[in-house]
Parts: sequence; structure tokens; C-alpha cells
Amino acid sequence: MVVISTNGRQDTEESLVLGMDCSPADSSCLVGLVLPLWSDSVIHLDGDGGFSVSTDNRVHVFKPVSVQAMWSALQSLHKACEVARCHNYFPGSLFLTWVSYYQSRVSSDQSRINEWNAMQDVQSHHADGPVLFSDVPTERERMERLINTRLREIMMQKDLENVTCKEIRTELEVHMVCNLCEFKEYIDNEMILILGQMDSPTEIFNHVYLGSEWNASNLEELQDSGVMYILNVTREIDNFFPGVFEYHNIRVYDEEATDLLAYWNDTYKFISRAKKAGAKCLVHCKMGVSRSASTVIAYAMKEYGWDLERAFDHVKEQRAVTKPNPSFMRQLEEYQGILLASKQRHNKLWRSHSDSDLSEHHEPLCKPARQPHTVGRFDPCNQGNSPAVPTLQELLQPLETPSDTEQVVRSVSECGNPSSAGKVVWSSSQPNTTVNQENKLNTNQETRTEAQLTSTTRDQSAATGDQSVGSSQ
Repeated sequence: MVVISTNGRQDTEESLVLGMDCSPADSSCLVGLVLPLWSDSVIHLDGDGGFSVSTDNRVHVFKPVSVQAMWSALQSLHKACEVARCHNYFPGSLFLTWVSYYQSRVSSDQSRINEWNAMQDVQSHHADGPVLFSDVPTERERMERLINTRLREIMMQKDLENVTCKEIRTELEVHMVCNLCEFKEYIDNEMILILGQMDSPTEIFNHVYLGSEWNASNLEELQDSGVMYILNVTREIDNFFPGVFEYHNIRVYDEEATDLLAYWNDTYKFISRAKKAGAKCLVHCKMGVSRSASTVIAYAMKEYGWDLERAFDHVKEQRAVTKPNPSFMRQLEEYQGILLASKQRHNKLWRSHSDSDLSEHHEPLCKPARQPHTVGRFDPCNQGNSPAVPTLQELLQPLETPSDTEQVVRSVSECGNPSSAGKVVWSSSQPNTTVNQENKLNTNQETRTEAQLTSTTRDQSAATGDQSVGSSQ
């Protein structure tokens, strides 16, 4: 394992992990693994002298050769992961663009690539794949694994309509050169299981196939179908051809307690990526009945806007054995509600109704403190209460001063701070000019007020005189 760090396009430190395969025979060193360290990278100790690195839905297990080697590796990895989190490195960004240089140079043989991509808790392995990170198996467990591998090979070559179980078992004993009488029941059960998986993958859509473990392990069939992406919805089945296909793992069991809904957003993106690339995606679990079928139904609901009933009927029509467990059906119903709510969020009628409710039942957040006065007009109802506000032209009238650099700024505030209304702020050294302007404004105001009062008095006197003349007549 090699950790490489360099400054990227954003002038920050970026790191990746390389898995190197060294051959002492010809002194060659080949690349078998390229693992970029993103901001979601997590390191776990497995308690057995090794550790795992999980990032971007990938999990890789490493077994250092010594305690000192493990210490050095963990120190380097923790530092690189901390930098990635600090700068928020994520796939698809401008970070770690130089990784493609190493990805194009992965040249180790397939068996070593399989070893770099080996996973924990896996029960089904490829015939040529490594069996790592597990306790030492018993003699019977080793024999059962060997029987399973050889049995698959024999059943692929036989015409299953014209052969009996006993004939298959007899040929199996010939291949293994031993008596398998004590494994009769195990062989019969495995035959039934393998036979149920041997059907070709079901084409649900033009770019989506639904299948089983058997379909995922059949390289020739996958290549003939045009599959380039494989969605593995199991914890117990290995990725059989890492480096040949692009994998995405949802490591869960087919149990009532499994929360499969939490992964459907990621699975939708993965299948959509295959569709965008013009390739086909195989979605598989153990039998292609529950976990993978539920995932394909969820994809159909989101991609085509179907309800649960229509999506389920479509998948069931294409693959008759489809039968999600009761927990997954409840999660699909919940997912249907989530998708429906997401659609309504963008509905114009729903948004307009919501906006009208807000406008009817809620007062505005900001209210004017008081009604503003009419600028530049005399208000007879305001006599004696507050001074009249000068007109805007009077405020903007240039001052009669010989200096062009000296300015006077007047500020009238009615809403924010009433006490500051009418204040004069100047930046000039001649305040008398401003005072004279204010005196002129007050004089003009008083003159207009007196004229109006005089006119009113005259009108009243005239009216009184008219009344007197009428009475004397």
C-alpha cells in the first residue's frame, strides 16, 4: 500500500491510496488498486491486525505485515483524511482530477485485483477469488465450498432437462476424486438453489436488468448483454469481476430490520449514471426476488413518476418471482409518500394557496412608525403641533457660498428617529449660511400663515356685514 499526496488544481494537498503488486521474479511493480481519499473517508480497525478504508461507497481491507507498518499507515491515512474533510473534497468536483492518470495504469492480473477488492463477511466467492479475512474454516466447510464451485461448473455444462440429480452427484465425485455420500443432502439443496438462479437476468427496462448471484458470476452472459454496471444489493456475495465492471455495493441482509430505503437515493444515481453512459446495469441479490427487486421498483417510481402499484406490477410482470419482504413493501409505501411530497413542493397551485394563507393570517413584519407628511405642502390640521416640512426643492437648493468645496448636508428623518427630524448636519466652517437658510424658510412659512389668517378674518367680517344689512332692512 502506497499513499501519494500532491498539490491539486486548487493548490491544496490531495491524497490517494495505491495498491502495488510487486513480483520478485522479474522485479516488476504493477498497480492493482486506486483509491481516492474524499471527505467522507472513514478508517476502522478490524481487531485482527488490519483496518478498512471506506469512501464513496467503496470499502477496502488492508492487512499490514507488522505493527510498525500499521502504525505508519494509519498516521498517513488519518492526516490525509483530515485534509480532505477540511477542504470538503467530494467526487465530481475539481479536486483529485489527477487520479485518472493512475486509474488508466491499473495493470495487475485479475486474481490480484480481486484480492485488493476482497470484502469481509462474504460467503459466496468467485472460483478464482481469494478467501480472506475469515477464521480458519473447518474441514467440512472447505469441502462444502469446493462442492459448490464444482457443482456450478457441472450444471452449466449439462442439459438439465435430461439429467438426474444422481448423475450430477456421480460426476461430481469423479471430479473431486472422493466419496460424497455424507454430503447428499447438501448437494441436493445446492442444486435446487443453483437451478433457481440459473435463469437469464430479466430485462426490466432497456438499461436495467434484474438477476441473481448466478447472473452476476457469469462473465460471458454479462458481456453479451452489454452490462457495464453492477449494483450488488447483498452483504454475503462478493464482487466477482472488480476491474472489469463498475460496482456499487449495498451491503445489507434480507431481513425485516434492514433499512433499504436509506440507500435508494444512491442506487437511483448509480443506475442513472449507467443510463447516461449508454450502458446497462445489472441489479442483483441472492435470488433476485426481494432486495434487488425492491430497489428496481423504487427506481421505477422515481424515474418514471409511477405509483407503487404500477411500478410493482411492471416489475412483477417482467420477473414473476418478484416478492419483496413485508418490511421492504412498507418502505416502498413510505418512499411513495416522499416522492409525492417532493412533487407537490413544485406545484404552482399548492404554492399559491400557501402564499395566500400566509398573507391572510400573518401581519407584516415591518410597519411604518407613523404616517409620513406631505412634503412641501401646508397642513392646516397640523398648526401648532410640529413645524411644516420644507419642500424637496428647498432642501436641494444650492447654497449661496463662494466655496465649491464646502457642502452642507441636511437630513430629515420622520420614521427612524423623530427627535432628529429637522436637524442640520454640516461639514462647512460657515454655519451662519445654513442658519440664514433656515430663517428664510421659517419667515416664508409665517408669512403664508399670516396671509391665510388675514384672508379668513376679512371673509368673516364681510359675512357679518351682510347679516347686519339684512336685519336693518
